[in-house]
Amino acid sequence: MNSQTCWAAQRAGRKVLLALALAVTAVSSLAQTTLESVTGALQGGAEVVRIDLSQALTAAPTGFVIQSPARIALDFPGVTNAIGRSTIDINQGNLRSVSVLQAGERSRVVLNLKQATSYKTQLQGKSLLVVLDPVVTPAPEATAVPAFAEPRSRDVLPLKDVDFRRGVNGAGRIVVALPSSQVGVDIRQRGQTLVVEFMKTSLPEGLKRRLDVADFGTPVQTVTTFQTGDRVRMVIEPKGAWEHSAYQSDDQFVVEVKPQRVDPSKLTQGPGYNGQKLSLNFQNIEVRSLLQVIADFTNFNIVTSDSVAGSVTLRLQDVPWDQALDIILQAKGLGMRKAGNVLWIAPKDEIVAKEKLEREANVALEGLEAVRTESFQLNYAKAADVARQLMGGAVPGAAPVGGAAGAASARLLSTRGSAIAEPRTNQLFVTDVSSRLEQVRSLITKLDIAVRQVLIEARIVEASDTFGKSLGVKLGGGTGNVPAASGGMGGSVGSSYVDGTAATTSGTFVSLPAVGQGGYNPATFAVSIFGENAARFLNLEISALEADGKGKVVSSPRVVTADKIKAVIEQGTELPYQVATASGATSIAFRKANLKLEVTPQITPEGNIILELDIAKDTVGQSTAAGFAINTKHIQTQVLVENGGTVVIGGIFELTESTNETKVPFFGDLPGVGNLFKSRGKVSNKQEMLVFITPKMISDKAAVR
Repeated sequence: MNSQTCWAAQRAGRKVLLALALAVTAVSSLAQTTLESVTGALQGGAEVVRIDLSQALTAAPTGFVIQSPARIALDFPGVTNAIGRSTIDINQGNLRSVSVLQAGERSRVVLNLKQATSYKTQLQGKSLLVVLDPVVTPAPEATAVPAFAEPRSRDVLPLKDVDFRRGVNGAGRIVVALPSSQVGVDIRQRGQTLVVEFMKTSLPEGLKRRLDVADFGTPVQTVTTFQTGDRVRMVIEPKGAWEHSAYQSDDQFVVEVKPQRVDPSKLTQGPGYNGQKLSLNFQNIEVRSLLQVIADFTNFNIVTSDSVAGSVTLRLQDVPWDQALDIILQAKGLGMRKAGNVLWIAPKDEIVAKEKLEREANVALEGLEAVRTESFQLNYAKAADVARQLMGGAVPGAAPVGGAAGAASARLLSTRGSAIAEPRTNQLFVTDVSSRLEQVRSLITKLDIAVRQVLIEARIVEASDTFGKSLGVKLGGGTGNVPAASGGMGGSVGSSYVDGTAATTSGTFVSLPAVGQGGYNPATFAVSIFGENAARFLNLEISALEADGKGKVVSSPRVVTADKIKAVIEQGTELPYQVATASGATSIAFRKANLKLEVTPQITPEGNIILELDIAKDTVGQSTAAGFAINTKHIQTQVLVENGGTVVIGGIFELTESTNETKVPFFGDLPGVGNLFKSRGKVSNKQEMLVFITPKMISDKAAVR
């Protein structure tokens, strides 16, 4: 074969190869499936969406339903969009429009619905039919205005009180005292305000007011209460992010407005899962593709690690999307970190290792960063105390304290940081890296604040009620002569008379006189009865006394102190007494008989006050051979009191009753006449001590008057 023949053969071979390449290209172009059109129609009373493709599908595409907003999403792998536009308006029946999205070699068809519904798919040649289930519209029902409690009384009753208190964790509590437990209450939210209405009630003049409660540090700023018709309306105006709850106990209605805690690491704010609900039904779908489905639904940017692989089969119906994502991550052993609207998803071990490397790198950089010194002027806190806290308990001296000597578990400064306290000007000089100085500045802002003060007033009331009664007689007689001019009655016997009158003699038969009361002798009344010729006589003396006394002693010590700082105030007398020493000599010591109030207040976050109390009321008692005795009254306790409230923390009550009777045997028991032969006494003494405590928070610098 000559060269010309070989060249012709090679040329013919090239043509064959080119023809084969063109054929393969044509076949591959024909193998690429494209979306041709999307239309909607009504067939047999059902809504049908027809999706035409260039080639028939081997299987129906996977999809999921979104409840709000109402959507149906269908994924077509290996299919491109050849329609020429991404949105197709239909507005027929329940179907608003159709959106076609393409990402690489995958297309998604989203049916935008007016109301959420389910669907069925059916392959028909090169077309896919999506049949929408009919939407059942519930018949409208007559609904009443939502009320917290239905009114049961037809009478218009006045509210008793409206009060505001600070609750736990900065919550604002509006407490309303209702006239009865049958009052109906309606509470609803209007924009950024809460409106509470009390049915069939009236508002007294003293409660028609606007409470400015912004200083309590809660979301509630103002509470306005006013009358409107036959009901009382209360408008609560909070600020910021908040949530509310309401409850009623007997005749007390409470509305609590709490600040909403924002957790930047959560996908949705609030307790539990709060994302929009979706439905997912997939068989052996790749985890990366499933994460992309959730990203398209939530508009979050998801960065997936290269080590995320595998597939999952799941069926979720009406599940919040953040819960669905959590289920998927737990099923595959994955973790998540959120930064703004970007989610980074990787295996948990990889996340932990990466965070460990970042922290080690930050520590290394902190060791190389230049340090600088910054001064802080403190107004209320002591510079030495703050420096001690920054150093983790190390006592700062004149020189900087640093290194391992100042290291502690609670140390805020770095290993190269130091703090110097200047007590004369109350300044703090801190040397450290910039990031630690920012933390120190934030800590000092929270520590260097004025401590709240409390006025504690105690009232010690001692009351006494004494009663005593005594009744007695003297009975006697005698013989003798008395003057003829005598009247036969006198207050005494036994006198001697002159000028012909014989002296009289007498004796005492019964001597049971009354007993003195209150330091006074009893009053007496005497009578003498003479016999024939006045030769014989009988003396009768009656003595009686009744004493009644009432007394009250009020002691009122009061003291002002700062929160959690113990205060002591006392007044009284120091009594001397002799004390023997080891050498046998004696010395003089003193013992106090004082009125003392010792208290340590603690202000709780909700505005109440916890008091640790030690109250003593000692007085000088009776004198003894060793000195004066001391009468003591002592109370030591802990109590929780509302701000401005009064509580009785203790009391002592003593009752002494006694009845005495002295009589002559037999004669004292005779009816009627027996009273001449007996003496009776009765004593009833009452003593009571009560201790009242009233704490009040003071916010100004005015002197206590």
